[in-house]
Amino acid sequence: MDRVIYTAMSGARQSLERQAVISNNLANVATSGFREQLLAMRAVPVQGAGAYDTRTSVAASTPGANMMSGPVQYTGRALDVAMLDNAWLAVTGSDGQEAYTRRGDLQIDGEGFLRSAGRQVLGEGGPIQVPLGAQLFIADDGTLSSLGEGENPDSIAQLGRLKLVDASEVDLVRTEEGLFRQAPDADGNSAALPAAELARVATGSLEGSNVSAVQGMVEMIANARLYEMQMQVVKSTEENDQRATSLLSINN
Repeated sequence: MDRVIYTAMSGARQSLERQAVISNNLANVATSGFREQLLAMRAVPVQGAGAYDTRTSVAASTPGANMMSGPVQYTGRALDVAMLDNAWLAVTGSDGQEAYTRRGDLQIDGEGFLRSAGRQVLGEGGPIQVPLGAQLFIADDGTLSSLGEGENPDSIAQLGRLKLVDASEVDLVRTEEGLFRQAPDADGNSAALPAAELARVATGSLEGSNVSAVQGMVEMIANARLYEMQMQVVKSTEENDQRATSLLSINN
């Protein structure tokens, strides 16, 4: 069998993985603060007994995510915040470690903990818990205040401050759950970033996804065509092998 089949199949496999990335991006076009995932492919020489100058394989190379900001839209909701410039909101990841997100449609769970997409929002002293039923206010520096039901406006109490970090001087890497962390060190550990005093948010607003639906559809169509071309190479190679086998059987 011609080893070109393995070359074509490696390309087809990476095309399927890229299709999954594009599909995930399109599924999050309307997700607040979502960062477009990037996936690139590169040619690598075939190693081993099947190595030829004309034979290359395909490997995936994931640069990370598109870190451009999405559009900010006013919502008027008190618990909606849009991080400005290079500010990121600290939350708790599924592994219990600190991670960062730009998603600002905050919610309050049954125990009074502030959450973003189900993840606990962190303040400068840990998870933020608010009085149930209280009216909440978020200042542009992330300071959270509350006013109890039926209380005098003079009774507004500060509950803490959202932990906002500045990622302008660090490289954030995307995790499998869609959160971001500082690039790991040699031991594979990601250090937590310090709170940024100058970080600001736009209250009553949300940052949209930076995914372009039109561009995503174009990429999906182009990727599907590429997959079809790779599978056509496999089919043509198989047909050539069948013809060669047929000729050899006639000569014998």
